[in-house]
Amino acid sequence: MNKPSKTNTLDSELIKLTEAKHHDPFALLGRHGQGRDNVIRVYLPYAETVRISSPKGPEFSRIPDTDFFEYHPGNEAIPEHYPLFWTDKDGYDHQHYDPYCFGPVLPEFDQHLFAEGRHWHIYKKLGSHLHSVADIPGVHFAVWAPNAQRVSVIGDFNRWDGRCHPMRSLGSSGIWEIFIPGLSAGCLYKFEILNRHTGQLLVKTDPYGQHFEFRPQTAAIVTVEDSYTWQDGSWMDHRPQHDWLHQPMSIYEVHLGSWRRDHRGNFLNYRELAEQLVDYVKELGFTHIELLPVTEHPLDISWGYQTTGYFAPTSRHGTPDDFRYFVDHCHQNGIGVILDWVPAHFPKDNFALGRFDGTPLYEHEDPRKGEHRDWGTLIYNYSRNEVKNFLLSSAFFWLEEFHLDGLRVDAVASMLYLDYSRDANDWIPNMYGGNENLEAIDFLRQMNTVTHEQHPGTVIMAEESTSWPQVTRPTWTGGLGFSMKWNMGWMHDILHYMQEQPIHRSYHHDSLTFGLLYAFTENFVLPFSHDEVVHGKGSMLNKMPGDEWQRFANLRLLYTMMFTYPGKKLLFMGCEFGQGTEWSCNRTLDWYVLDYPHHKGLQTLVKDLNKLYSSHTALHRYDFDHHGFEWIDCHDYQQSIISYRRKSAHEDLIVILNFTPVPRESYRIGVPNPGTYYEIFNSDSQYYDGSNLGNGSVLSEPQPWMNQDHSISVTLPPLAGIILKM
Repeated sequence: MNKPSKTNTLDSELIKLTEAKHHDPFALLGRHGQGRDNVIRVYLPYAETVRISSPKGPEFSRIPDTDFFEYHPGNEAIPEHYPLFWTDKDGYDHQHYDPYCFGPVLPEFDQHLFAEGRHWHIYKKLGSHLHSVADIPGVHFAVWAPNAQRVSVIGDFNRWDGRCHPMRSLGSSGIWEIFIPGLSAGCLYKFEILNRHTGQLLVKTDPYGQHFEFRPQTAAIVTVEDSYTWQDGSWMDHRPQHDWLHQPMSIYEVHLGSWRRDHRGNFLNYRELAEQLVDYVKELGFTHIELLPVTEHPLDISWGYQTTGYFAPTSRHGTPDDFRYFVDHCHQNGIGVILDWVPAHFPKDNFALGRFDGTPLYEHEDPRKGEHRDWGTLIYNYSRNEVKNFLLSSAFFWLEEFHLDGLRVDAVASMLYLDYSRDANDWIPNMYGGNENLEAIDFLRQMNTVTHEQHPGTVIMAEESTSWPQVTRPTWTGGLGFSMKWNMGWMHDILHYMQEQPIHRSYHHDSLTFGLLYAFTENFVLPFSHDEVVHGKGSMLNKMPGDEWQRFANLRLLYTMMFTYPGKKLLFMGCEFGQGTEWSCNRTLDWYVLDYPHHKGLQTLVKDLNKLYSSHTALHRYDFDHHGFEWIDCHDYQQSIISYRRKSAHEDLIVILNFTPVPRESYRIGVPNPGTYYEIFNSDSQYYDGSNLGNGSVLSEPQPWMNQDHSISVTLPPLAGIILKM
């Protein structure tokens, strides 16, 4: 039978609960004691009456002048997990099981692995997850906040009130958890955190959230996991055996928010993008799509590089399952998907990771090590196991849960150097007095090792802009273990050269040839990326000198060099058709320019170069090996012409590039074998809106030239490249 409380006075522990300051709510709420001292206590700030077991069951007694309700069942049989039926002060009825009659959910083994930084699937344990206990469905919430005095789940199910669902502390692990029965997918939630040192109250979004509200709202959304039926089994079965080192890889870099929009200027859904983008990419012959970060982010103009949701595709384009459809559709059409991923820094937004539990938890406390001055962002504390585990688990998440084929790791140089973009007195040396970030290096090696072991066939690319050695060499030889590295040196050199007026190019000839001195020291990707068409740099087309015809001819020539030069290829959206304006994330590409022959011709050229690159093994078999390249002549600086061979075991191609607007008649080069050489590609073709000057076929002559026993005499079109094959 129920026995009302004898006193109106709350003890200090209950007062802490009412003030939302208690570190152990499970010690007071739920069922406690035995026999005559058996009591069930609930705290329901919005309840008028509370009953147990059924709407007509025994009624709880309110502790006078409080929102605590108690029921003393004595020896009455009450199940271990009992339902509550209560009426709020507005007269509405509610029913659910008491969250405080459930024991801990997260096993100690998971806590232990997380503390060691070795729980690759911690995203399946922390955050929010649909869960059942004793066949009672609900949602399990867990969050790491070791410096909190109290953590609560707040959401649309409890009026965002931190008093309603304070969580259980799991001790030294720093993890807090609670199972809330009756909740389902679609609930909005955040974590309310009270710092135990300062008393600061924070409201934070879930670091492990897998779906978020559409910006500017920032609440996480409980999702249904494993609900998508994949159709890319053939692709996934083949991927572990895929020999990406020797296969063509031509990457179309895309910012989904500005590639295309609907007729009202709104973002397209991932499913709409899948249909439109895949058709376009297939038609142009690209093998992969690389997405600028689709990890959730609050600010459009950050392009996704200031990430707040490391486990959630941005809701700008739909749900997580919509994004799964996007990847699935790409795979079913033979297109790989790579995600731009940002473990180098994170934004200072109050709702996100910065000072997450009132202390610098994910970041370093000292700004000389914990803040990027240039970007106004914070730097991860790679020396902390739980932080490394957070990032490693994120990498696993995208490769495993979304079937992605690789990650492009942003800003690796800023991770490697403690003094990156810092004044002399604004950085802290490592334990040996050097400027290497030893903890970040260990993190990168561990990330590359475990992702390649657990997800064979995937690729991890580094955007690393310095001469750090062995970026793409195995960790067991002292390397960082990346699959590939962006060749920023080549990109800067060649763009510097191309922006020179042709009459001055002879003085900069080394910019064309220097890259071959280091071309095979790493596995390089040749990138003309988004970074080269923003912030006042102008479009690729407008970097080119000369009148309109010459600018397009220069760009056709540049792309011809890229597709015949050793290394995998990357081209940012819009560059393939010569967008004239600088890229802006706030509007769609200028698709209308394809009505003009120059732009359409350039797009056709990229399409043909992609097909040429993929179909000729000489152009891709040895992208990372010196056996696939040989200079014919790199010294003709006076005429600004270079020529070289691209080779594989069964194919030999000759590439000749003329970087002046002057046609060259009877230009002689040495060739390795006698016979007839056929022109299989000419960037000056009329199909590309060129002047159509070139060669059909050329018969070699027994005239020694350039250390070869035979030679050919060819016509070189202006500002153009040709490819010859026997």
